[in-house]
Amino acid sequence: MDAYDTGSNARHGPDAPGGPVRPGDARPPAPRAPHDPTLPVPAPLPGPRTGVAALSLRCRMVAALALAVVAGVVCVHLGMTFLHVAPPNTVSKRHGAAIDDWIYPEFEQNWKLFAPNPLQQNIAVQVRAEVRTADGGVRTTGWYDLSAQDGRAVDGNPLPSHTQQNQLRRAWDVFVATHDGDNRPVGLRGALAETYLRRLVVLRLDRVAAAGPGGVVDRVQVRSRTTPVPPPAWSREKVPDRPVYRTLSWWPVPAGEAEGGAG
Repeated sequence: MDAYDTGSNARHGPDAPGGPVRPGDARPPAPRAPHDPTLPVPAPLPGPRTGVAALSLRCRMVAALALAVVAGVVCVHLGMTFLHVAPPNTVSKRHGAAIDDWIYPEFEQNWKLFAPNPLQQNIAVQVRAEVRTADGGVRTTGWYDLSAQDGRAVDGNPLPSHTQQNQLRRAWDVFVATHDGDNRPVGLRGALAETYLRRLVVLRLDRVAAAGPGGVVDRVQVRSRTTPVPPPAWSREKVPDRPVYRTLSWWPVPAGEAEGGAG
């Protein structure tokens, strides 16, 4: 049949109106009517809720209450810390006990890093013990340099523990701050600092088995060895090179502590 035949059997081209659409034939999109600027733009449909807005009313109330509690605690902590480090004033004098209860011991502030004249001394804490041996005799151990032990544990350790770095040092700092020049405690904190330091050194002695087989630590004696930090080579400053010792009296050890317990 010729392509130009007419009639019901005539072939229709792809562009002929009303012709069948075969697979692969693409028709151009119908022209879109221009938008009328006078007509309002339809608002987009609201999307699904996310975050806190997706929670129920009860959950949002609980979240708001928790946030208010956290904000209140933060404000109280900042206020207590400010009153603790600020110079003495009317509020800190009147509520000093409450401020100390909040700050000590977890949030104690130490500003030595920013002091105009930082520490220029190395202080080592040492201890020796009087031991009752298994045969009933008594012997005195040599001096154990606990600070040197901590230093060896920290040296070369990329993640040293907080106790290795600060526990012994802070215990001695608190003891010195709460005792007079004759090593007598000043107030209740002085007695507490003395007990804490004694228990700490007894536990350290037990860790190295200072009492020996069958022995029991009966008394301990603590001392500090202070040596000045040598000045740099270019400095003309002269400092003494001899160490200074502060030796405490012998402390009796309760039976519970002597056996490695808390007393």
